[in-house]
Amino acid sequence: MFTDFEQTIASFNEAFSSMNLLQALLFALFFLAVWFLPAIVAVFRNRQHLGKIFLANVPAIASWIAWFALLVWAATGRRKVDREAAGEPAEQ
Repeated sequence: MFTDFEQTIASFNEAFSSMNLLQALLFALFFLAVWFLPAIVAVFRNRQHLGKIFLANVPAIASWIAWFALLVWAATGRRKVDREAAGEPAEQ
């Protein structure tokens, strides 16, 4: 069991060491986009809790359950456009 884990770590280490600068930057951008996906979804869904979702993203990467909960929180609820169409005042 540990040999498989050690092999996996060794293969990741080999892949990372063979990356050039462009590949490393693309990987970092992809990693950050996935990490902050709940905040990105909240931006497009016009969430009133965008700041809270963004701040909760930082420690949420340590727990997939927390990350998925943030993703659900960001994707659910009514958008600002929906509230304005219903006659409710826009939040400031």
